[in-house]
Amino acid sequence: MDKELLPKSHFHFIGIGGIGMSALAMGLLKKGCSVSGSDLIKNNETNQLEYLGAIIFTSQIKQNIELVTSKFTNKLINFVVSSAIKPENEELSYCRKKNLTIKHRSEILALLMQSYTTLAVAGSHGKTSTSTFLSTLLELCTHNSSSITGGIIPIYNSNCHLDNTKFLVAEVDESDGTINKYKSDIGIINNIDFDHCDHFSHLGEVISSFKDFASNSKKLLLNFDCEITRKNFYSDSKWSNKTPINVSYALIPTEINKSHTIGKYYENGNFISSLNIPIPGLHNLSNITAAIGASRMVGVNFIEIKKNIKYLKLPKKRFEFRGQIDERNIYDDYAHHPNEIKETIKLGRLFIKQKSNNEFQNSRLIAIFQPHRYSRVKQFAKEFAEELSKADVIYVTSIYGAGEGNKDKINSTIITDLIYEQNKNVIYINNYYEITNNFYKLTQQGDLILNMGAGDCHNFWSILNSKNN
Repeated sequence: MDKELLPKSHFHFIGIGGIGMSALAMGLLKKGCSVSGSDLIKNNETNQLEYLGAIIFTSQIKQNIELVTSKFTNKLINFVVSSAIKPENEELSYCRKKNLTIKHRSEILALLMQSYTTLAVAGSHGKTSTSTFLSTLLELCTHNSSSITGGIIPIYNSNCHLDNTKFLVAEVDESDGTINKYKSDIGIINNIDFDHCDHFSHLGEVISSFKDFASNSKKLLLNFDCEITRKNFYSDSKWSNKTPINVSYALIPTEINKSHTIGKYYENGNFISSLNIPIPGLHNLSNITAAIGASRMVGVNFIEIKKNIKYLKLPKKRFEFRGQIDERNIYDDYAHHPNEIKETIKLGRLFIKQKSNNEFQNSRLIAIFQPHRYSRVKQFAKEFAEELSKADVIYVTSIYGAGEGNKDKINSTIITDLIYEQNKNVIYINNYYEITNNFYKLTQQGDLILNMGAGDCHNFWSILNSKNN
């Protein structure tokens, strides 16, 4: 589809409430298109879209499609799906039966990217955080940047800020193999890991998919500290948090605590300046270094970056402090892969270590984990157990299937049994209502509670609050 046809088009999103789909829908509304969409559950994103003029259906039935086709007869109508939409979905199967134009969400994002100098953020972990840091720096340093991401960016309080700007930061997803659709001016690869075992059968396939992305990028910015990235890709532009030698951008930490990170910044081996960054954690430092490197690649002055770095914030659900209940601190994190859990628990330990309140010398790290996808649990049960067992107490809930079938009858006890071999303080608890009902038995004053997962686990805070009010 030609980008010039955008205002003459109508877009109907099947599953509009998802964080990625809602961002695209919002972007199209801002480009002057008419938009409708369906989702079974209303959320902040669907409410925002409705406020901006989208038509939202809370069912997914063929009558929605009939209504859209009869209402927008003067427009080119595109029906947009993500890989999460199953072929048996009533709206989708009706579109197929009627031979209507069906587009994958990746095609819409690729289309929007064409109008900008696009910085595309890819990688197995940290995409949303890197996109957030990069969006924030470009916004504050250039006032000429737009953004479409898979998370809520604090500076915009939205997953989409689309305007007639020069730059666009786009978070691109490799999970379903559609990453080869995106053409970018700067392609950023954070790291590469084996994941999305529902789509990829081995690491080689994941690497191959990132190679397609790399070949579609005019310039490439790579994480030199990731062994898989370093060994399989080549670029003149690389970043590191371990060495300033043979890399374009390096930020070597000299102090990491629970409120900030101080590091020495180098370009092409030359020391430039010390930086004080208001974000904790070595994994976040890598994402921030990528954001600084990409900003420099598009010509942003380093003095501007240094001036604005103090405004960086993590996106929602990334070690997000939700609040305190009776001296128990609760944090939400999106960690749903063993390597992400490893970093999140490490960060939790840093917070406990630096507690200034002597009242709770024996603060415990409580991990509550909602596994995401049966295929991921089947593939990584041992690795999940190894990382989760590093918490003091572990509660594992039932698996959030994300629409996957469970032909192998996988359940969470696979993980809890393996954890028990390394750490006896583990219990399988069916759901968050059960945790809430037994909250004071399961936790104690001084606990740091890490609630991790990519499903609906982030409702825990509101369930807890409704119980306590």
